[in-house]
Amino acid sequence: MRTISINLAGRRRDILVAPGLINEVGPRIAEAVGGSAHNAVIVSNSTVTELHGKRVERSLRRAGFKVHTFLAGDGEKFKTLKSADKIYTFLIENRLERGDFIVALGGGVVGDLAGFAAATYLRGIRVVQIPTTLLAQIDSSIGGKTGVNHRLGKNLIGAFHQPALVLIDPEALATLPGRELRAGLFEAIKYGVISDRSLFDEIDANMARLKRASLPELTSLISRSCEIKAEVVEKDEREGGLRRILNFGHTVGHALEAVTLYRRFLHGEAVGHGMRAASRVAELMGLFSADERMRLDQAISGVGAIPAAGNLASRDIMTAMKRDKKVEAGNLAFVLPVEIGRVVIRSDVPLKTVRKALSEALA
Repeated sequence: MRTISINLAGRRRDILVAPGLINEVGPRIAEAVGGSAHNAVIVSNSTVTELHGKRVERSLRRAGFKVHTFLAGDGEKFKTLKSADKIYTFLIENRLERGDFIVALGGGVVGDLAGFAAATYLRGIRVVQIPTTLLAQIDSSIGGKTGVNHRLGKNLIGAFHQPALVLIDPEALATLPGRELRAGLFEAIKYGVISDRSLFDEIDANMARLKRASLPELTSLISRSCEIKAEVVEKDEREGGLRRILNFGHTVGHALEAVTLYRRFLHGEAVGHGMRAASRVAELMGLFSADERMRLDQAISGVGAIPAAGNLASRDIMTAMKRDKKVEAGNLAFVLPVEIGRVVIRSDVPLKTVRKALSEALA
C-alpha cells in the first residue's frame, strides 16, 4: 500500500495506491467519512459497473452503508450540465443528506461529473474517487478539480472540491481497452516533462511493458505521478500560479476536443497533440532545443497513433483556444518546456508562432 497525502491548510486528503484495493473500499471509506454518513450514491457508467460495480456495492453494504447506483452516459460528450441535473434529481429522490457521500467509480468523465455534482448539491457533500482508467488514476481524480463541458469549451463550468479519499487499484487497468491505456500514457509523459526527467526516461524505457499493462511498472508510474501532482496541489490548490504547469499540452488539447465536439479524441490523445504543439512553440521561441523536442516527439510516437487532427481548420482551433479558461487578459497562456523536466508559463506567444506550431504539429 502506498499512501500519498495532500495537506491543504489543515485538511489532509489521502490517495491510496495498491493492487486489489477495490475489494476493500467499504472499510477504507468508512474510516475516511466517519459515522455521519448513511447513504452512498455510486456514480458510474454501464461498462465500469459491469466490471467493478457489484464488488464496490457489496463492500459498501458490508461497511454499513445504504447504496444507490446512478449510471451516467459513457464518454466526454455526456460531461454536461444536463447530466449533472440528472444526478441532482437522483440524489434528491434518494434523499441524500449533507452527511452522505458520492462515490465516483470510473474514468475522468465520471470523476469530473460526480465531483461537480458533489461540489454543488446542498452546497457541497463529500465525494470519494475510485478511478478505473490510467488517466484518471494519475491525474483527473487527484487535486479537487471538478467540472462539466460547454459546447464552446472544455471544463468551463466547474468548482474546486477535494475528494475525501482517492482509492487507486492498478489491477482495474487489466480490463482497460488498449486505446484508453495509451491515452493515460500520454498524460504520464506530461509529468515527466514538467517535473521529473527520470520519470520521463523510465516511461520511455518501459513503454512496451506499460502498454501491456504490466502491474509493477504501472504501479510505480501511478505512484510517482500522484506524488508529483500532490506536491503541486499542496503548493497551489486553486491554480493561482504553480499548478498551471499541469496544463502542459492542454491549451491546444482542450481546443481540439471542443472543435470536434468531444467525439474524435480521448482526452489524453488530445493532450498528446497539444504537447507536440507546445514543444514546437517553445522551439520556435528559442526556449527548447531541437534535440529535446525530437526526444519528446519520439516518446509520444512510442505510445501509439493518435486520431488525425490535420484536417481541422487552424482558425477554429485558435478560436477555441481563446475561449479557454487559461486565457489571461485576452492572451493565450502556454506551458512551454525549456528542457525535459522543467517548464515555464508564457502569455506573450505571438499568434503567428502559434499558427506555425499548429501547422507543423498537427500535419
